[in-house]
Amino acid sequence: MAEELDINLPQDNYSDDDIKTLDWQEHIRRRPGMYIGKLGDGTSADDGIYVLLKEVLDNSIDEYMMGFGKTIEVSIENGEVTVRDHGRGVPLGKVKDVSSKMNTGAKYDSKAFKKSVGLNGVGIKAVNALSSYFKIQSFREGQTVSVEYSKAIVTGESKAQSTTEDNGTLIEFVPDSTIFVDYAYQDEYVETLLKNYVFLNTGLSIIYNGKKFYSKNGLVDLLNENMTSEPLYPIIHFKDEDIEVVITHTNQYGEEYYSFVNGQHTTQGGTHQSAFRETISRVIKEYYNKNFDYADIRSGIVAAISIKVEEPVFESQTKTKLGSKDMGPNGPSVQKFIGDFIKKELDNYLHKDSETSDALLKKILESEKERKAIAGVTKLARERAKKANLHNKKLRDCRVHYNDTKGNNLDESCIFITEGDSASGSITKSRDPNLQAVFSLRGKPLNSYGLTKKIVYENEEFNLLQAALNIEDGLDGLRYNKVIIATDADTDGMHIRLLLLTFFLQFFPDLVKKNHVYILQTPLFRVRNKKETIYCYTEEERINAIKKLGTNPEITRFKGLGEISPDEFRHFIGKDIRLDRVSMKKEDSVKDMLGFYMGKNTPERQVFIIDNLVVDVDD
Repeated sequence: MAEELDINLPQDNYSDDDIKTLDWQEHIRRRPGMYIGKLGDGTSADDGIYVLLKEVLDNSIDEYMMGFGKTIEVSIENGEVTVRDHGRGVPLGKVKDVSSKMNTGAKYDSKAFKKSVGLNGVGIKAVNALSSYFKIQSFREGQTVSVEYSKAIVTGESKAQSTTEDNGTLIEFVPDSTIFVDYAYQDEYVETLLKNYVFLNTGLSIIYNGKKFYSKNGLVDLLNENMTSEPLYPIIHFKDEDIEVVITHTNQYGEEYYSFVNGQHTTQGGTHQSAFRETISRVIKEYYNKNFDYADIRSGIVAAISIKVEEPVFESQTKTKLGSKDMGPNGPSVQKFIGDFIKKELDNYLHKDSETSDALLKKILESEKERKAIAGVTKLARERAKKANLHNKKLRDCRVHYNDTKGNNLDESCIFITEGDSASGSITKSRDPNLQAVFSLRGKPLNSYGLTKKIVYENEEFNLLQAALNIEDGLDGLRYNKVIIATDADTDGMHIRLLLLTFFLQFFPDLVKKNHVYILQTPLFRVRNKKETIYCYTEEERINAIKKLGTNPEITRFKGLGEISPDEFRHFIGKDIRLDRVSMKKEDSVKDMLGFYMGKNTPERQVFIIDNLVVDVDD
């Protein structure tokens, strides 16, 4: 029997030599995702290069929170990042240790940092390991010490020297381009990060490439910065030692929350956001003493919460979702802490401010009236959508979904919304079935501008799309991180884009605001000879390709997605996919913008079209 078993045993030996221990910097470089999430090239707000910046800034913010250093200077030029704070400065004898010894920091037992963002002593070491150049310099009581690295290997260090510089810490780093390929910092994402820091730390000034960011009113300023609809009543603002909240309602659909823990923007929420959301609903319901549906109370809400927790537990190193159930080792539960605070403050406020309570009641009653008006079609529509998802060909689903905690690469899950059998067929044959789904439209969607949400259930296309995304009750159930509009680059394709964006902005604006909606860029031209093929997305790229390939290359203009073969499509929706994120700014009023572009024709729009007319001569 033993001899039979021996025949099937692996021939490879497994010995002591197969057991290896990696140096800390080598482990970070081989498994960067464990420390900073995804890598990316800077085209998304959660790409790794912004996590590196944030890890450095968090230490400076911790100093400010302790009362040291009211100004932080940040500069980014040609990929090199410099951060200088004016805190106490790293103790001179530990400058090398805090930047190159894992699990080394001041935040384990020190009361000074008990409500800090970074608690594990890893962050700045990860920045060091993932940078081709890294320098840390501390200024403290007239002395300075510096250490320079390349990929966390020391390349130079100085002993203590005299200095006239203010106390504080200077860090410079250049992300390693072999890890962050073709990366570039985008001002839009950097500035959003810095704005959130000053909103959460009133009185702090951050100077970024000469531009100053400062907030006097905290989370009130954050809401005013992000709201794209007028508030129905003045923003309600409550603040105590370990909690700050702001609440208002607008006439938009959906719910919009901004949540923070110890200064960390928890973009995926967590226990604190869930408690906040539930408590607001319960307190308002009890105040009016009406059996209101929570969905009616929260419809159109725009709110933010920031709490400080001792030793917070996050669900990943990137700290985007709070997992802590308690405020600290000896503190109350997160649910009780937030619940008690909101109950006291919000109930008192509503009793004292009758104008706000009247405006809020009016909004709730309007939401209730609309919900009941569509109740008759909702059940039927849900059943129809459920059947359609099972049996029709509109949705070609993927295996791994955004909110499926058992999956991997959840951030990469996406759905392509396209029009026509040929286009959807090409994408379906080219896609990664694990992470990429396809939803096929039938003709142009309805112009939903000015319509009520009832149309979402009565219109088959919208009903099925809503069901596919699983966003009827908000983004908590969103099945795909990226919702990608993939239409032809012609006038019909542009019109379909506008109609889909109108639908999202009307009924699910938080889908856009939370950076889930994208436009797929596909090439306009293919230029090739016998040796090489170049895909061109602009006229300039076409001209350069012709110059590169020499005389008489074959030039093909793609007029529709259906003209691109599945084999070619793999190039455009794989690792080199080009996406334009649909974003909204403070000045983008959804109501005014949709009214201008999608409402009835007006003289103003006619003038705009004439002034911006571009004649495309197709050769």
